[in-house]
Amino acid sequence: MKKIFGILPLAILGLFLSGHSGILPIGAPIPNPEVKMKDISGKDISFKDAMQKNGLLVMFSCNTCPIVKRYQTRSNELCKYATQKQVGVILLNSNEAYRDNGDSYEDSKAYGQQNKYTWHYVMDEQSKMADAFGANRTPEIFLFNSDGKLVYHGAIDDNSDSEDGVTRRHAQIAIDELVGGKDISTKETRSVGCTIKRKS
Repeated sequence: MKKIFGILPLAILGLFLSGHSGILPIGAPIPNPEVKMKDISGKDISFKDAMQKNGLLVMFSCNTCPIVKRYQTRSNELCKYATQKQVGVILLNSNEAYRDNGDSYEDSKAYGQQNKYTWHYVMDEQSKMADAFGANRTPEIFLFNSDGKLVYHGAIDDNSDSEDGVTRRHAQIAIDELVGGKDISTKETRSVGCTIKRKS
């Protein structure tokens, strides 16, 4: 028993030292809102730059995850919907360990063009923003209100396998409630996707 209790604090300490164990809590402000990141347009963009009148949708994504690809049509629809509702959109590629395996800046630029992105898609160098948010999956959503406070975190919808099987569009409903001045009915859901490929 003593041995177990001796190991447990070390394990907990290891989680904190890893830098990406603590998920951003509901109500928290946007981390590092003015830090610039390289967008596929060639410009440097911050969360503050991407923010629009009604808030900001942040999505951790990539070019290589099969679940991101499965969600691609729905992701595009969500991003278009957000912009129509005057919610800014910014996607981040945090797969630092995959820069030579399909997630480089040039790969991201090509992927964005292929999928007709009209919103920001930036490179998260050294996965710093993923660490700051506590993001661990692709795709993973963080929705902020106009004051820059987190109001929803989690999945795009409730079915990662098939759009036909979706019964609740979590992120879209959250956007509607946000824009309508309502409390977000479901503030957190479980995101399903590939793990963010951080460098060890």
